[in-house]
Parts: sequence; structure tokens; C-alpha cells
Amino acid sequence: MIGSRIGGRYEIVRNIGDGGMSKVYLAHDIILDRDVAIKVLNYDFVNEEALKRRFKREALSATSLTHPHIVDIFDVGEEDELHYLVMEYIEGQTLKKFIQDNGALTPKQALPIMQQIVSAIANAHHNGIVHRDVKPQNILMDSDGNAKITDFGIAMALSATAHTKTNSVIGTVHYLSPEQARGGMATKKSDIYSLGIVLYELLSGELPFTADTAVAIALKHLQEETPLVRMLFPSIPQSLENVILKATMKDATYRYDSADEMYDDLLTVLSPERANEKKFAIVFDDDRTRAIPIVSDTTKFDSVEMTKKNEPVQLEQFPPPPKKRKKWPYIVGGIAGVAILLLLLSLIPGVLSPKKAVIPDVSGMEEAEARDTLAEKGFNSVIGEEQHSDEFKEGEVIKTIPEADKKRAVDSKITLYISAGKEPSILADYRGRNAEITMASLDDKGFKSINSNPESSEQPVGTIIGQDPAAGEVILSETDLLFTVSSGPGLRELGNLSGFDAEQLQDYRNSSGFDIKVSKTEHSATFSEGLVIRQSPPGNTRIAPGAKVEVVVSKGPEKKADKLIVKTVIIEYVPAVVEPPNKEDEDDDEEDGNNSDGGQQSVLVPQLIQISIQDKNNTTMTIVDEFIITQTTERKIQLKLEEGQTGAYKITRDSIIIEAETVR
Repeated sequence: MIGSRIGGRYEIVRNIGDGGMSKVYLAHDIILDRDVAIKVLNYDFVNEEALKRRFKREALSATSLTHPHIVDIFDVGEEDELHYLVMEYIEGQTLKKFIQDNGALTPKQALPIMQQIVSAIANAHHNGIVHRDVKPQNILMDSDGNAKITDFGIAMALSATAHTKTNSVIGTVHYLSPEQARGGMATKKSDIYSLGIVLYELLSGELPFTADTAVAIALKHLQEETPLVRMLFPSIPQSLENVILKATMKDATYRYDSADEMYDDLLTVLSPERANEKKFAIVFDDDRTRAIPIVSDTTKFDSVEMTKKNEPVQLEQFPPPPKKRKKWPYIVGGIAGVAILLLLLSLIPGVLSPKKAVIPDVSGMEEAEARDTLAEKGFNSVIGEEQHSDEFKEGEVIKTIPEADKKRAVDSKITLYISAGKEPSILADYRGRNAEITMASLDDKGFKSINSNPESSEQPVGTIIGQDPAAGEVILSETDLLFTVSSGPGLRELGNLSGFDAEQLQDYRNSSGFDIKVSKTEHSATFSEGLVIRQSPPGNTRIAPGAKVEVVVSKGPEKKADKLIVKTVIIEYVPAVVEPPNKEDEDDDEEDGNNSDGGQQSVLVPQLIQISIQDKNNTTMTIVDEFIITQTTERKIQLKLEEGQTGAYKITRDSIIIEAETVR
């Protein structure tokens, strides 16, 4: 494939990676003039129309992911039976190779990498995408040490292939969650399990479960607890090991509820407050609901010899009881007496039970009004209890217990729940967190609005550096929350350089401090030669001082091909006419024996021919050919003209113009 072109625009440069499902090539996008990575799938899609559609759907859904730590997918396509993804090219290595080269990382080295990975997975989960195959081989490390996750959507797209329908599972078995190992559906919590295994490998430099076969490794994921990383490196804080233990719980119920929660936990694992944290453990509740085991089918016998004969049960014989006197006359009399008594009591109101009434609906009333309403119905045993409410104003009744419209004895105790207003809460400290992830996690927490303002800072781009209200303030619901977000160190706005000439560009370079380079030149019908056509980054972008800015400069309008005009001319030779000699000369001739007819004579005289032209290469009429003729001669005259240019030529014989013409 090297040297070929895919999709009419991607020129394959070289192979940069191979995997079980694909090959990856470095390619150049000739339209956008940039390097890209092309992942070509190894799977044979022939006669798999449903799979083709599924692959395209899942891959296109992955293109919606935009995150600084997710590899961008630019294009999805197919050519003949070749299916490919066009992705952002990251110059670096996989996290797997990084671990192999560097070994076990310290907590301070591992945490920034892990936070980037978890934030990327959280972003995907917010967009409804489960990765299914989180592993260091699918995480790229760029030259600055930043992590970027790739291969979103491919595992899901290929999970319906004939491969997974037989005996193999999409995903590397070393990072496989227990539910996937037993053939269940991968969920967001499956990704969290795999993240826990990746964190273990970062801190230990090795995998938690190894065996001779993939099946044996899968069984360990199902049956064995994750090894303790502190057994290898006791200096690792217990709080950090707890992240691994919680993320890799066999029962997904006890894992982190979301990648956001795992990210928040990673932010504080090295804080002094967690220095003496105890080992993570689950407190089991014996009263929780348990599943009733399925009753298996009864044993089936393979032959009649296995059938056992059951003898009939022999009942023990007892002698008949002695006969008793009949009591029915007494029973009938007793029943009649009781019936008469009940009839009499029912005719006396209030004898058997107290008076009952229906509890009125007093929700929304003031407490005093509610008590009066209940008293009118006969309910006088009323107590009040305060409760916070977002729906009812302070002092209004939220509800009653027993509930409204139920019939109760009038001497029953009625509890009025009175609104204490909206419940205040203490605002957490969100500084130091990623703004995008934090704002998404707070979206359903009842804030009236959540906004952000950029501000220059030494903190990484996207980090929350301030908040209003401040951390620790008591707030109510529907509070406006404003974050101040780092836009990077000392960012300045880049001007629009379009139309600048070389002198203006140099002046702006000196005044702004930006490193402005001319990346290329190209023809332009709009911009004159030497003027800036476009720039990268674009104008009005905020960038760091000294940042590199590339500009494209115009070479002027593209010139059209020259026109070559060839003219064939006949240059006529005109013999010279000579007058006859005088009389004395004639007598002399006769004496010499010469004869003469006494008329004019033609004499062969050489003639000087000069050809001059005016064209693209000769701005004025210039002699381009000069020669002597003694007979009529044919010559070719060539003129090179630009589009719209007028040319001319002339021919002289002995300095006399014999032909001239203007040509276009």
C-alpha cells in the first residue's frame, strides 16, 4: 500500500503499527496538506452488508468526540473492500511501550497520565459511548508526555462479527472486566474496571493477572481478587491503592458509579487529609435483597435399572375413639346469642370504635390555617415538623402523615411537615479540576446556571482556577455558578494578518513577540504577490507569547501557459538590374570579340536579409536572424506570447522592409 492513494486524497507514506484488527499507516492529506494516521481494518467485510453499516455507524459516532485526550477521527471511508479510518497523527509511542521503556512509575508520574485517561473516558461516557477495549496499547503518548485514547467505536462495531459469535471476545483479555469475561454486555463500569487494571500496570510495571492461556486469565478476572500493588511497592499510598481496589471490584455495583467519580478521587489521593486512609473494603448488608437461585431440573435416569420402587405407606392402625355426647344444640344456641349481641351494639354509635374522618389536603397552607382545617374535621392531635423543600415556600405545609384523603380516627396523631425553605448546602472546592468534566457532572445538580470565563494562568488550559460563589459558602439551589478557567500562561490575542506585506509582517513580528514564519507560497487571484493569504492559528485566537504562527504568502495570480506562434514566410530574391556599358566600352568589347545585345542585364548580387521580432522575450523589435540570400528562400518565424499579449515581426532586404505583421 505504501505509495498508493486512498480516497483520492490520502497518500500512504509508511507503516507505523500493526494490531490484531488493523494496520496503521502514516499518510499525507494532499487537500489539507497535513499528516494523518490511516487505520486500515484487517477484517474481511465481503458479504457483510449489515456489518459494514454497523462499522460506519459506530465509527461516525466516535467522530463526535472532541476532547484534548481523545485522538480525533477526521474521516471514515471504504474503497473497494478496504475499510479505513482517518485519524489525527500523534508522533510518539503507545502507553504500553512507554511502560516497557520506563518500568513502574511513581505516583506523581502516574497520576497526571491516569487523570488524562479517565477524563477522556468520562467525556465518551457523557456522549453515550462505551470504549470496551481500554488498554495501554490503545493509548498514545505524544512527545510532551500527554496521553490520547484511540480506537473508540471499533470494538463495538466488530463485536457482531463471526469472530465474536464463536469463541473469542473483542478486547484484550488482560484488561477484560468480569462481566465481559462471562459473555455479558460491556457497560460504562466495564471501562472503569479496565481503567483500574491500567492504573495497576502504571504503578507496578506489570499485569495483575497472567497465565498460559487467555481462558485461564479470564477465569482469574472472574474468581481472584486484584493483587495489592503495595505488596510490590509499600511506598504507594493506601489511598491510591484504594482507587485500584474500588475500580476493579468483581461486582460492578461496588465500583465507581461513574468515570467522573473516579476522576474526582484521583485528584485528592495524595492530599494530606488522606494520608492515613484505611484499606478499601465493602461492608455487606445481610438484609439486602438477594436473588433466589434457579431450581435446576431433576435428575434424568439413563435406564430403567436406575428407577427405584417406592412401597406404599402403611398407616398405623389406632382403635376408634369413644363416642362423645353431641354438642350441637349448645353451639347453635351460643351463635345465636352472639349475633343478637352484635346487632344491639351496632345500633349504638361509637360503642365498638371511635369516630373516623377523612384527612383533608392541607398542602400549601400556612401552619395555622392547616391546623384549623384539621380541627374542623375533628383532628386535634397535630404536631409540626420542619423539612426543607424546593417546591414549597418557608412556613407552608408540605404534606401530612397520614396522607391526605385517608380515613382515620379523629383522635389519631397527625404530623404536619412544614417547609423550612430550600435546603442550603456548602459549595465544594472545584479549583484544580478540569472545567469541561466538572461542568458536565454538575449539570443536573440544580444550579440555576453554570458558566465559565477564560483567564491567563500558569495552570494547564481548561483547569478551573477560581469560582463564584467561593468554596465553603452556604448556597441554595438555583444558584448561579461561575468558574474562572485557565486559558494558558499569558495568552495574547493574535491579530488578523491577511493582506500584510513583508514589511508589515516584520513590524507585527517585532511588536507582538510571536514567532511568525512563512510556511509556503502559492498563487492567488485575490491577493497580490507578497501579501499574506491566510495564517495558522487564525486571527483573533488567544495564544501564548512567542508561539509559532505560520503564514501563507501569495505568488500573485497564476500565469497561463505561453502561446507559441510560428509563421512561415517566403523571402523572394530579386536579381539586380545592371545598365549596358557606354560606346567606348562597347567598341573595346567588339575588338575583344565580345558580343552584346545592347540592353539591360540581370546580375546575381547577394542580398542581406534581417528578421526582427517583438514578443514575450523581446520587449522591443529585435533582430533575431540575419543571413545572405542569392535565391528565393523560405523561413519560419517563432514568437512566444503571454495570454493577451500582442507581438510583431518584420523582414528587411538590404535595410528595406519587405514584410511586416502584427500577431496576437
